[in-house]
Amino acid sequence: MSADAWQPAQYNRFATERRQPFDELVSLCHPVQGGVIYDLGCGTGALTAELADRLDARVVIGTDSSPAMLAEAAALATDRVRFEPGDLRSFSPSEAPDLILSNAALQWAGDHATVLADWRRQLPPEGQLAVQIPTNGDHPAYLLAAGLGHELADWFPDGPPGLAPDTVQVPEFYAQTLQDLGAREQHVALRVFTHLLDSTASVTEWIKGTSLNRFRVALGDERFAEFEAEYTRRLIAELGDRQPYLFTFKRILFWARF
Repeated sequence: MSADAWQPAQYNRFATERRQPFDELVSLCHPVQGGVIYDLGCGTGALTAELADRLDARVVIGTDSSPAMLAEAAALATDRVRFEPGDLRSFSPSEAPDLILSNAALQWAGDHATVLADWRRQLPPEGQLAVQIPTNGDHPAYLLAAGLGHELADWFPDGPPGLAPDTVQVPEFYAQTLQDLGAREQHVALRVFTHLLDSTASVTEWIKGTSLNRFRVALGDERFAEFEAEYTRRLIAELGDRQPYLFTFKRILFWARF
């Protein structure tokens, strides 16, 4: 997703729900005891800022390619937490990392085997890698958005953008990749998180914080409002008008030490 597509306030509407996978990911990590942590794709930095104390780091460095997200994160910088622009696909650390963590960001990069190999090369002996990736593209809410985009293709001068890059692999792929990269310990899990939203329509608000941004950027705000209204109508017809609505969200979490 292009850097200027992100809207931090919209993304943070479900901050409580979005932090659950992060907390599980951090629970897999060992303390680094005065070491260096990188958080690649740190977003607004709200969760990044906790890592120094939670994992006993000397410094935590959050990187992101979105100027809007980094502007939000800047207020959270301390003597132990800082934020830098950076693309996780071309990670080049200014300090040697003891732990590379990436929470809900790797899905935007292609060729995960190559990206993970590049990250692995930055780690010392006993270095850790911890990653969480959404893999919910088969949920009706996401399929409906992609289908509507194709149905309304003439609204898009450059063609419908699609929903999200299809880059996420099955959990077994990540287990084998970690093995091939020399992991001496690893943990790989497919986890279904359940989020009790106010209503079915709230799913639209959730997806507007991430994947629907592609449509907003392509259409402009006024035309996107029409797209959003039709999307929500179809969403409720498909899933039912429920209050509350149980939104199930699959994610892959993996950790390794080398």
